[in-house]
Amino acid sequence: MAENAQPIVIKKVKKGGHGGHHGGSWKVAYADFVTAMMAFFLLLWLLSSTNEETLSGVADYFNNPSAISAAGGASTSMIKLGDNIDVSRGDGSKNRESESYENYSAAFEAMELRKMEDLQDELEYEIENSPTLKEFKDQLLIDITEEGLHIQIIDKQNRPMFDLGSAVLKSYAKQILREIAPILNSIPNKLSISGHTDARRYMRSDGYSNWELSTDRANAARRELLRSGTPPKKIARVVGLASKVLLFKDKPLDPRNRRISILVLKKRIEDGIFRGQGVEPEKQSLDTQGQTLRKQPQSEDQKKLQDAVRGGTVRRSGEVIRFRGSQ
Repeated sequence: MAENAQPIVIKKVKKGGHGGHHGGSWKVAYADFVTAMMAFFLLLWLLSSTNEETLSGVADYFNNPSAISAAGGASTSMIKLGDNIDVSRGDGSKNRESESYENYSAAFEAMELRKMEDLQDELEYEIENSPTLKEFKDQLLIDITEEGLHIQIIDKQNRPMFDLGSAVLKSYAKQILREIAPILNSIPNKLSISGHTDARRYMRSDGYSNWELSTDRANAARRELLRSGTPPKKIARVVGLASKVLLFKDKPLDPRNRRISILVLKKRIEDGIFRGQGVEPEKQSLDTQGQTLRKQPQSEDQKKLQDAVRGGTVRRSGEVIRFRGSQ
């Protein structure tokens, strides 16, 4: 019996070893750690090689992403990392779309406004002292807006700029443009010309309407300015607005709604027009301090006129206007 008994085998298992299915878990954790460190150092490298303008734009995006979010979740702006910076910022912050925006300091815009006011003074002085313009001063409206110096030449019941349905300028309308062209040419700011009609329905059998008529009239004014010495590159925009921008909204059929508007553009508005068409705007000519607009060289006659403007007064609409520079 003892010889047929099965031998007893005792198996001992050692504890505390690193084998088994848990033996490789440390390698996964280590790989994750190395990947995170690589991403961290890559982020540090990107931050060190990015300029302040781009960093500011990125910070603005994360602080207020809704400011540049359009309907449907699509963004209306993009942040381009590289030499050409194009960063849009919300909440009324200053755009940094191109290098020209660097010039839009408060001092620059204040000086540009001063030049617009001086130009307005010169035009008003010329209107009061020119036999040609003085006759039509009730058809000339001049004011300064957010976009620049706004000059409007309006129709009058018995003295229209154009015949009804025509885009041919009357002789006196041409003379008005010839008189003001040299003054407009004295500063480098570009011009926007727009044509306007009243709300009276106008439609020819070929489909020609107030839209085409207002555009053709604006172009007629542009051509007359070119004949008067205005450089072609000075014209930034020519548009026809039909009756969409009435001068007298409560009197849509008033003949004074028919007019030609000439806008001496501020640099910011000018750049916005070009940038909206995907064209890089021209840089503004600045002096050594980068603050003042440089006017075109003046002739002796122009200098005398400028001195007269700055030292004189003009009575307009029953009020005495004292020009800048007078005591």
